[in-house]
Amino acid sequence: MRSGPKVVAIDLFCGAGGLSKGLQDAGISVVAGIDIDPACKYPYESNIEAPFLQEDVRKVTAAHLSALWRTAAVRLLAGCAPCQPFSSYRRGVDTSKEEKWPLLTEFGRLVRETKPELVTMENVPRIGSTPVFAEFVNSLREAGYQVNWKSCYGPEYGVPQSRRRLVLLASLLGPLVVPDGALRGGPYQTVRQTIGKLPRLAPGGGTDPKDALHKSRVLSAINLKRIRASRPGGTWADWPKELRAPCHRRRTGSTFRNVYARMEWDQLAPTITTLAHNFGTGRFGHPEQDRSISLREAAMLQGFPRDYRFVRPDETVRLTHIGRLIGNAVPPPLAKAVGDAIVLHAATHTTTHGA
Repeated sequence: MRSGPKVVAIDLFCGAGGLSKGLQDAGISVVAGIDIDPACKYPYESNIEAPFLQEDVRKVTAAHLSALWRTAAVRLLAGCAPCQPFSSYRRGVDTSKEEKWPLLTEFGRLVRETKPELVTMENVPRIGSTPVFAEFVNSLREAGYQVNWKSCYGPEYGVPQSRRRLVLLASLLGPLVVPDGALRGGPYQTVRQTIGKLPRLAPGGGTDPKDALHKSRVLSAINLKRIRASRPGGTWADWPKELRAPCHRRRTGSTFRNVYARMEWDQLAPTITTLAHNFGTGRFGHPEQDRSISLREAAMLQGFPRDYRFVRPDETVRLTHIGRLIGNAVPPPLAKAVGDAIVLHAATHTTTHGA
């Protein structure tokens, strides 16, 4: 790869640092992460080793960003606006009045006000059909950016779960295309390859004494019986009728079979959500052990390295708290692939910014 000017990034809506981690792995200098959630501060600063700024993006100004970029020749504004209003898990719910909808518009505002050479945005694929996304793309093009976006299948980028994400790239330097994954067509990273060597935990749930994040939710007595009656890749329909939940006995609930289910060792994991530690909310049962997957397993299936830190050594690990950070994160392997494309693009184009 031809050497070029250093790409310097600011990560909006940075969360626990998944996007920043991937960009760093590609050789991009990340100078700051911005998020409104104070829970992101420790994991972001501990792993990314860049300042975390707790701020509402609606209050962030061009001057704030310019002070962080300083004199960088190639500036990248990156981010993943909160995706809950666009998520397929909200099917049937009118989300058009939610406060988080305008945050992508705020991202666009900051792009127009600062004119960074490069922009990348990641979100759920469903956002691609929304008016707010069309307005965002149009605003970039009107500002002179060449824009490309597509839905990316996570396994093709080394993410060991059946996750799809929309990735957008925009450049003032020239055409920039969202890259294909290096594993296009497979074989893909499996559950076994990702978490198969982690220490066993107690049946029903427990914590690894050497890793506080390798902690699984303690199952109730009925759920312990249910997971023991579950087979990898199966559904609750495999259980004896007395173990089935009342809602699943009704006709309206009989089709929802991807809950209370085990993963399969030699397959992809399902999409890791904010509730991936909960056996009852998806196919989040361990393939072999009688428990839900742990937070560490969820993080690794999301593409985080084994030693990624989410809590201080002396801090109590709260399942819901950390599960939210993991489920909302951009998978680092996908971010790295995007970062690699950005670095190559910067190396092969000459910027006239500031000339």
